[in-house]
Formats: sequence, C-alpha cells, structure tokens
Amino acid sequence: MNKPVLACRGLQKAFQLQRVAVPVLDNIDLELHAGESLAIVGASGSGKSTLLHLLGGLDTPSAGQIELLGQDLLALNETQRGEWRNRHLGFVYQFHHLLPEFSALENVAMPLRIRGLSAKAAAPVAEAILDKVGLNHRLHHLPAELSGGERQRAAVARALVTRPDCVLADEPTGNLDRYSALALFDLLAQLQSELRTSFIIVTHDLSLASRMQRTLQLVDGQLQELAR
Repeated sequence: MNKPVLACRGLQKAFQLQRVAVPVLDNIDLELHAGESLAIVGASGSGKSTLLHLLGGLDTPSAGQIELLGQDLLALNETQRGEWRNRHLGFVYQFHHLLPEFSALENVAMPLRIRGLSAKAAAPVAEAILDKVGLNHRLHHLPAELSGGERQRAAVARALVTRPDCVLADEPTGNLDRYSALALFDLLAQLQSELRTSFIIVTHDLSLASRMQRTLQLVDGQLQELAR
C-alpha cells in the first residue's frame, strides 16, 4: 500500500492542571490513505478535537510523531509547519468562520489570494468549487444572507478550493438541523469520492459517522475501530 497521506505514531497529549498532568490522548497510532474517509466519534470531552488539532499541526503533542505526506510536522519550525499545512490540508469547523464583510465567492477565494493569486485568477476557481457545493446562485451573497446550511457549504468549498490532500472537519454538522446535517454529510461523501481528497471528520453522531468508510471511537484516550 502507498504511504499514508496523514499518520501519527505513539501520539500522546496531556494538559497541565495546576501541578497535575491530565492525560487526554494515550499512544495513538493512526493512518489515513489517499481518498479515504474516516470518522472519529466519542463522548463530549473525550479528546476528539484535541486529536484533530494535533493531526493538523495546530497544537503540539506531549509525545509521538505526526507525518503529513511523509513530512515530520514536529521537525518543522512554526513558519514551515504553517506553509506545509496550508499547502496540503483544509479545515472545516462547527462554526463556519466566514468573514462577514466578504461575499461567498470572496470568502472561498481567500486561501488562493493568500497563496498569491490575483482576485481575477482566484475567482473562477472559487466559483467552480462553489458550483460543486450547490451555491452557484449565491456567489455574491454575504454570510448573513445565507442559511446555516449554505454557510457551512461555503466553508466546505473554502476548505477544498486549494485541492488539499486531506480535509479535517471538526463537528461540521454540529450547528445544523438534522436535514441540513444529512445533506452536508452526503455532500462531503460525494466530494471525497469525486476529488479523491482524504477526510477525517470528528462527530458525536454515530449515524452520520457510518456514512464514512471507517469509524474510530475515542475511549479513555485510545482509538478503537468500530465494526461495520
């Protein structure tokens, strides 16, 4: 099998509470391959978001190794890690984090503008991915003019506009009603298949997680694969 897109080995994380170290993650090993979709489930406070932040290079583990496309993230300095992360990862959160003063098109084009593309060059790329998520009729609407489901779809488009190797999504449906949540999960599954982008999705909803190819449960700081 080819090398994984994203992998961690012996990953540990503990938080210091006064003088006591409180363990959250305990010797986690994980591999995600190209085009694979993976859900991580677990109780509230089990460390799901912490694990996702570590895998995305947004936080530093207490011990262990994290590799993104074979590159040891912990061997990079903060600037290098940010550049590597921005080149190969996309992020979706429970709250869309769209900039309120910019249109859907401008928000989705933002990662391309940060990479140095002109507005003229970035616009058709952003428009194409907005079309894929069903928002081609909302290009010039501000976030306040979009429904909750539409704002989350715009956030998905923004995560995918750079064609990242992997998307990390932290409770992406947690702020949506059931109908919108199901629609968004179906969209993610469709895009994952179509674009061959790998997905790791953190969710508390087992029925939604079952739509991913694999489901892992975080219990007492360790990952357990759930049988299908």
